Amino acid sequence: MRQKSDGPYASFAAAAETHSAVVYFAGDRAYKLKKPVNLGFLDFSTEELRAAACVRETELNRRFAPDVYLGVAKVIAPDNEPCDHLVVMRRMPAQRALSALVREGEPADEPVREVARTLAAQHASASRSGQIDQAGGRDALRGRWKDNVEQARQVGEAVIGEPAVSEVGSLADQFLAGRRPLFDGRVAAGRIVDGHGDLLADDIYCLGDGPRILDCLDFDDRLRWLDGVDDAAFLAMDLERLGAPSLARRFIEWYGEFSGDPAPASLRHHYVAYRAFVRAKVACIKHAQGDGSAGDDARRLTELTLRHLRAGAVTMVLIGGLPGTGKSTLAGAVADRLGWTVLASDRVRKELAGVSPRQSAASAYATGIYTSEWTERCYAELLHRARMLLAHGESVILDASWITESQRAAAARVADDVSAQLVQLRCDAPQDLARKRLMTRHGSLSDADGAIARQMAAVMDPWPSATTVGSAQDAAGAGEVAGLARALEVIRPQGSEHVWRVGRPVMLPG
Repeated sequence: MRQKSDGPYASFAAAAETHSAVVYFAGDRAYKLKKPVNLGFLDFSTEELRAAACVRETELNRRFAPDVYLGVAKVIAPDNEPCDHLVVMRRMPAQRALSALVREGEPADEPVREVARTLAAQHASASRSGQIDQAGGRDALRGRWKDNVEQARQVGEAVIGEPAVSEVGSLADQFLAGRRPLFDGRVAAGRIVDGHGDLLADDIYCLGDGPRILDCLDFDDRLRWLDGVDDAAFLAMDLERLGAPSLARRFIEWYGEFSGDPAPASLRHHYVAYRAFVRAKVACIKHAQGDGSAGDDARRLTELTLRHLRAGAVTMVLIGGLPGTGKSTLAGAVADRLGWTVLASDRVRKELAGVSPRQSAASAYATGIYTSEWTERCYAELLHRARMLLAHGESVILDASWITESQRAAAARVADDVSAQLVQLRCDAPQDLARKRLMTRHGSLSDADGAIARQMAAVMDPWPSATTVGSAQDAAGAGEVAGLARALEVIRPQGSEHVWRVGRPVMLPG
């Protein structure tokens, strides 16, 4: 609830109003009066209900700002009888609102870092229960997404367009459909908490002795029972909406650091998208009610939603091709760019055989640990590991030759089973360049030489579903740069500007 100000306070006396309350500002105090309304999702229609709501609001918000929420006062009628109640608060200086700092371009890293620390500390001590877990689990989130998408169709198609609404619904459902192990793991790890529920930059004040976080969601406990990352994502969304995406990224990373939460980047993106779309839906409602500026807000928020849903889409990338065509180099480059996990068949094969990854196990074509039986076992393990990672929200890059259609079909089935996007890239290089690479590489995971490459080429099935990524011979490395750019274009055609890593890219054993 913002108040404008040129100094510590807008004036000695002022007021601000929302759909459910009026706040009166007088000197260094603020007094919040609940309106006598019943809006369906909240009911303040009687004095008793308003009194209980004031007490509840004060109790809940003292978890975040105990020195701001001073108590509940009675309103005395002319006949000296109590007729209503007020939440009494310390008045916050409007120019120190986080939203004001961001809009004015003032340094905000340190206060935002302290907000992340405060939020993580509150989550650590927050209430937890089976009922809270249920409200913050996957099925509850899926229901909220469904409701918001349907409501957006009803009130917002003319504003944000049916294709955008449909894409939002499809991407959100695809993520949730294949991620039950991720969400079940979040519940088991105690990540569902009684949090804030409405973490907006307007309601955070950055004071000299630390931040004050106000106005948590108090009218419906179920909307405050949520995953800790979901709670943090609300502010990340708001900071990005205000034009500070880098600050948003740093905030979500700081929260992960202070909370010790290893949530995958895909989950962070998903929750930011969810929060943005709720705001987009509300903007659509305001537009339908006659607010002309709300249409632009709805479109911008929908674009923000789609950027994060696309960036967080769980993806399996097959990077294949014959030996010497640069597939391992490309896999590593894509992993470095996107922060994804690489699973390499050469490493998996040697791990299964009990051989050190850099130790040579070279043998003639289709012999030793390169028989068809060993290859089948290797690819089965590769896909098993990929399935587990994808189900837990981690996108993976599978670095292998993928020379047979049956191998690719098995990979496609795994992607379909866990509702992951599938991207197929086939590396290619001029024969003289591939031959040179095979002759000069040392300490490689691969044992293939030129003779084996020729024999593999003779049996490689056509791969029409793959995009060919070329590798030109260029001393300056321009070919590799172009190949990476082409791969990223195929993997994330709308752009890969949102890269939120959790530590370094993972190279699992095998």
